[in-house]
Amino acid sequence: MTPQIELENVEKHYGSFHALRDINLTIPKGQFVALVGPSGCGKSTLLRSIAGLERITSGTLTIAGEVVNTLPPRKRDLAMVFQSYALYPHMSVRDNLTYALRLKGVSKADRAKAAQTVAATIGLEDLLDRKPRELSGGQRQRVAMGRAIIREPKAFLFDEPLSNLDAALRVRMRKEVRGLHDRIGATSVYVTHDQIEAMTMADHVVVLQAGRIEQQGPPMELYNRPANRFVAGFIGSPAMNFVDGVFAEGGGVRLTLPGDPVVAVTGTGQPGQRVIVGMRPEHLTIGPPDAPGAIAVRIGAVELTGSTTYLFSEGEPEMLMTTEGMTQHRAGDAVGLVIPAEQVHLFDPETGAALRDGRG
Repeated sequence: MTPQIELENVEKHYGSFHALRDINLTIPKGQFVALVGPSGCGKSTLLRSIAGLERITSGTLTIAGEVVNTLPPRKRDLAMVFQSYALYPHMSVRDNLTYALRLKGVSKADRAKAAQTVAATIGLEDLLDRKPRELSGGQRQRVAMGRAIIREPKAFLFDEPLSNLDAALRVRMRKEVRGLHDRIGATSVYVTHDQIEAMTMADHVVVLQAGRIEQQGPPMELYNRPANRFVAGFIGSPAMNFVDGVFAEGGGVRLTLPGDPVVAVTGTGQPGQRVIVGMRPEHLTIGPPDAPGAIAVRIGAVELTGSTTYLFSEGEPEMLMTTEGMTQHRAGDAVGLVIPAEQVHLFDPETGAALRDGRG
């Protein structure tokens, strides 16, 4: 696949603050890439650096084969969609869509044709004469995206574009943004703090923390084979359970839970070696407390949502379990948790790195 955006050893400093650290990322033409991580991790700084709104301190940034380190934003031929819609309130939808074309000197007839084509793409053909105040939040966001599309840029940059929408509309707009990307064959870079957005929309997910790329790859690769404890805890909803343990004599890991249960694992280590054990709530099977190989716990709280039930164990460390639909379990019940050995994740307690075979 042809690279559309490439970052090689990119660094960004704000005085003594190190915002981006040795960023290496290749975005092929036509790919949808999500930059995800907690607040302050550097994802928006990285996006703004690609856009040219921030100048990188060192490294190489290439767009469509051209090094753009010092190129101003207007010459990078990128379109950015912001969290705020940034529409001109006194202009109609048509004029908002075609404003950039008017600045370029495109004829009125060609602007009108382009507006009609883009409006059909984003489903706003009947709203071209309305003002932004007459539109819903979702419609305004579509106009903002249409304004980017009409320029036919080399790539689209999305800076948390759905954050201002309610939960139900965000779900619908996720499908619309991804569908739009596929229809026009775009290259998209999408910043979000919501890992569900990243997992459901992107071809390639980049997880950042403290200015570094912790891991990048297809969404399910990050879910199934997290590189470290941070990625394991960040990717997946609800979050992974973590319990301290030590490798036991004769195999398995002894957990620091009541009764010192031993769980089967695929990795091996030296008896007595400390390890952090990760178990996803959806991989825990709930049965009787005396079931073979089960971890015996007592339920501390139950949350019913209809489609899914969340069960929280008593004491520390708290374990979260999920079951589909309703459950008969109540707070105070004793249950046994069974998890297949291949679904147990092991991490180094010092570095947080995943231990693929128990040793690293």
